[in-house]
Amino acid sequence: MSRLIDLRRRGLLRASGVTLLSASAVALLAGEEKVALANTGGAASDVGILNVALALEHEAISAYQLGAQSGLLQKPVLEVAVLFQSHHKEHRDALVATIRKMGGTPVMAKSDAEVAKALNAASLKTQADVLKLAQRLERGAANAYVGVIPSFNDRTLAQISARLGEDEVMHWTALTGALQQPLPAKALSFGA
Repeated sequence: MSRLIDLRRRGLLRASGVTLLSASAVALLAGEEKVALANTGGAASDVGILNVALALEHEAISAYQLGAQSGLLQKPVLEVAVLFQSHHKEHRDALVATIRKMGGTPVMAKSDAEVAKALNAASLKTQADVLKLAQRLERGAANAYVGVIPSFNDRTLAQISARLGEDEVMHWTALTGALQQPLPAKALSFGA
């Protein structure tokens, strides 16, 4: 299941080796409207991909909500989970605004019950289980942003993608610390 989650997050930005999230969409998400306007094209396709991203952000918000309501998280860990959920809400809001700016209709969130079933939340029995699920989701998001960087011709867009990926790595690192797991022993551990 964890491999499936990682692949789904990575698949958001790439499918069959073809980058799906356009430079203009990433620029809009990062608040770089001038860069986005210079890279217009394929708006309908971008809206479809952004809706996939929005669905995944909805899922992340629900996953953190399920973790927060589980009663399994101790106070300091719960506070971090709520903080990360707020980051995903900011991502959601940016995606919704971007989709609307591009003339699209944002996809609706699934219910928490649907997300719980999809993520097999019933199997979460300990704080560590909740953290491991969040860790897998965050690693998948980080890998997705790293994976899209080579597709950019504009170095500014590559930098924006890298910055977004760095936020996801920050989440992953904090979760890894909360799990008291060692950091990767080898360099270049993301994006592979």
